[in-house]
Amino acid sequence: MPPSLRLPNTTNDVLSSLRLYFGQTPASFGARFVGRHLDEVLASRVEETDLRSSLAILTRIEAAFRVDYERRCQERMRDALSRAFRDIYKSRKAKVSLEDDIFEAWREISPGTRQLIGELRGAFKFRHWLAHGRFWEPKLGRKYDFNFLYSLADDVLNAFPFQKLD
Repeated sequence: MPPSLRLPNTTNDVLSSLRLYFGQTPASFGARFVGRHLDEVLASRVEETDLRSSLAILTRIEAAFRVDYERRCQERMRDALSRAFRDIYKSRKAKVSLEDDIFEAWREISPGTRQLIGELRGAFKFRHWLAHGRFWEPKLGRKYDFNFLYSLADDVLNAFPFQKLD
């Protein structure tokens, strides 16, 4: 089982870094951000950093599920989930869908994971919006931010008995 993630205080780190950066170059700030206040610029930079960091968290979660899937298929483990994954592999090969195949197998085989799988499905709608240009207004049903996703990742990485590739 992976160790718990520790939530870093990235907002303060980012703000401190930006204040230091812009504090040392006040002339360039005015030229780059004509008519904008420092606090407005800092807030937009922190928000963008949180979005990028959220995408990285979701990528880590996806990797854990995909590596687990590969391992269970390759090692021919005998548990029900591994058998379900091998059945998926026989029909889908490398075109396995994280949400439709892997998440669904976990949900069906391991009923204790249903709530987290539901949270993950919503979070991955947010991930699709992030990864595909953010050009539409997402209908997510909740606000996803770095802190929520970090907490979700911690819950997922500690609740699911993932198999790791050596």
